[in-house]
Amino acid sequence: MDQTVGHPEFLQHHFSDVEQQRESAKLGMWIFLLTEVLLFGGLFCAYSIYRSWNPEIFHNAHRFLDVYLGTLNTVVLIVSSVTMALAIRSMQLDRKKQTLIFLIVTLALAAAFLVVKYFEYSHKFHLGQLPGKFYTFTGIEGTNPHIFFSVYFLMTGLHGIHVIGGMAVITWLIFKTRGRTFSSQYYTPIEMTGLYWHLVDLIWIFLFPLFYLVG
Repeated sequence: MDQTVGHPEFLQHHFSDVEQQRESAKLGMWIFLLTEVLLFGGLFCAYSIYRSWNPEIFHNAHRFLDVYLGTLNTVVLIVSSVTMALAIRSMQLDRKKQTLIFLIVTLALAAAFLVVKYFEYSHKFHLGQLPGKFYTFTGIEGTNPHIFFSVYFLMTGLHGIHVIGGMAVITWLIFKTRGRTFSSQYYTPIEMTGLYWHLVDLIWIFLFPLFYLVG
């Protein structure tokens, strides 16, 4: 008997049905996201400890971050979360062209976020507002202001790496969507990427006020 009869091409052989495959993927993604939460949770704890040890430095140094660019990036990421959710919904409705458009817009917004971050980082490199021994700026009152910028570059840099990782996956989704790999019956990779992207956005929602607003 032909074993491929009634077995969709996207269904891996070790799953009995599509629902089992989808639920397994969701479980794996949630476990992965949990490790990400633990990673950034540790960094947020480190931020809290260093801030409690150096409240004056954090307050003085945070005023040298550009609140307007930080706000712009916050808006960009929130909108990208919306377009990612719309991409998933469009595929659920089998609207592949709309899915493709929303994925491309999400990718463009992610790129815009990195461009803004590039200008922010470039300005700080120019002024010497850098971590550790590379810090040369003299315009901030207090001792050891490099601590603030060490924590800032560590957390926002790691977040930026996650944005780049998300962009790579979204680019893959765009090619697969163009190749008609996905449909209303199989859109699990888009859905899982959406979960990851929402977490990346959520982390920035915490980073923005901690660094740009309260210091």
